[in-house]
Amino acid sequence: MKNQSITLSTAVAFAFMGAATTASADTLRLLTWGGYAPEEVVAKFEAETGHTVEVTKSNNEEMIAKLRATGGGGFDLAQPSQDRIAGPQQEFGIYKPIDLTKIDAAQFIPSMLEATKINTTVDGAVYGVPHVWGTSGLVVDTKSAASVQDYTDLCDADVAGKVSYRLKRPTLIGFAYAMGLDPFAAYGDEAAYSDIMSQVEAKLIECKAGVKTYWGGGDELMGLMRSGEVVASMAWDTGGWKLNADNPDITFVAPASGALGWVDTFVLPAKGKADEAAYAWINFVMQPEVAAMITAAAGNFTAAQGADAYAADDLKARYQASFPPEAIDNIKWYPPVPAGLEAIEGGVLDRVKAAN
Repeated sequence: MKNQSITLSTAVAFAFMGAATTASADTLRLLTWGGYAPEEVVAKFEAETGHTVEVTKSNNEEMIAKLRATGGGGFDLAQPSQDRIAGPQQEFGIYKPIDLTKIDAAQFIPSMLEATKINTTVDGAVYGVPHVWGTSGLVVDTKSAASVQDYTDLCDADVAGKVSYRLKRPTLIGFAYAMGLDPFAAYGDEAAYSDIMSQVEAKLIECKAGVKTYWGGGDELMGLMRSGEVVASMAWDTGGWKLNADNPDITFVAPASGALGWVDTFVLPAKGKADEAAYAWINFVMQPEVAAMITAAAGNFTAAQGADAYAADDLKARYQASFPPEAIDNIKWYPPVPAGLEAIEGGVLDRVKAAN
């Protein structure tokens, strides 16, 4: 009887656990950024699918820390940036591969989907697909600095003393591309990367005399552009569009050599229990109308094909003017940074800063 009762109790326990697992699979535990899962989108998803959503807001560092602490447990869908996937997966095994047959690929901008798949592939398996994205490029007063179409145009004599950029790695990468170099292709070759950075260093030192100031924060740059002290700068797309709302002559320009893009993705944590709900959420929020709701909340566009048509008229006009289809396809997406490269970049930035 004792053995029977143990067997019966075990069976009951397993039955209960099975029921609990089924119930929990109806709830999507989403680890994401602020604005990426607005309340009205969650409510619409829950009403249409029957799944419920628990939203935890976070950032890259916290996401990786939470998933690392649990071995990929506690959440069913997470949204780290694409350069935070391959490394943590190789080191900690905190994600599981995406089943691409469960993704409606037609809803994604093709170039963004392909770039993200490449940058999140580990041992032949894809671990991420794109969601929200943004870029850095040029913010230009088109009335005073129409000639500025690429990063190195910030060195031109006709805008000398009225340009700005940050002494940060996007400036190094952007100038390299504008000089006809390919820094991302050299990521796997430290010597080749050092050579590229040496050429960029020389160019930035040569251009230094024409720089009004190296801006540090977005508010500082906004003030410089609004006052007319600066007529062209490297900056983010959303900053350029904000300035455009105040002054139609100022806007974001995608550089001829390509804007520099970041992507926040969708990944499946290794121990997630609600894959069906996770795939349902991905396919739901990539619908153009829903994606536009997320753009309104987050301020950035998503990788949803055609979603710009549903954005507010003013934002849609700015986006389409800055990003014709060829500019979208020319975006240079940040891949994971190999060890050692940040030290090379840091040395270049220090020397540029110290140069006379």
